[in-house]
Amino acid sequence: MKTQDIIIVIVLLIILIPAIKSTVTHMKGEGSCCGGPKEKVPKKKIAGKPNRVYLVKIEGMHCNNCKNRVEKHLNEIEDVVSKVDLAKNTAKVSVYGDTPESLIRETIEKQDFVVVDCSQV
Repeated sequence: MKTQDIIIVIVLLIILIPAIKSTVTHMKGEGSCCGGPKEKVPKKKIAGKPNRVYLVKIEGMHCNNCKNRVEKHLNEIEDVVSKVDLAKNTAKVSVYGDTPESLIRETIEKQDFVVVDCSQV
């Protein structure tokens, strides 16, 4: 084998090994997006009128699993009900208690998404 061929093989291995590892992780469902565990969003309703409603613009959602993950984790917050719109990359978050906006932002960003804007409606 020539030196040039060996260099080409080494470069290909350097490129392919991380790509293969990432693909295997994704296909095993261990990734955080799309191929990750399918999130189930339990229905949540709270009686009465919300104290505040936020419209949150979210960047980084790619699929229904991303949408479900954001919605599920927001709904785990006490006194909060959310509905995420994947097509618009937004979440409508109704707050029935004293939950601060910062907790809503934190919850979304802990799921590896970016909160672009959070405005009260």
